[in-house]
Amino acid sequence: MAHPKRKISKTRRDKRRTHYKATTPQIAVDPTTGEAHLYHRAYWLEGKLMYRGQIVMEKEEAVA
Repeated sequence: MAHPKRKISKTRRDKRRTHYKATTPQIAVDPTTGEAHLYHRAYWLEGKLMYRGQIVMEKEEAVA
């Protein structure tokens, strides 16, 4: 198994880790329904799948 030849300093380690950031998701509000959702994503509203203010599909109820 490989072993490091020298100890990596805290500064060098932390410089590498600066690129790992949590980003906040962008939230959009649909102008027709007023529903908040993620950009470029379809969302469910009252049993209907909505995208860009239009109904994409309706949820089918399970028949027992």
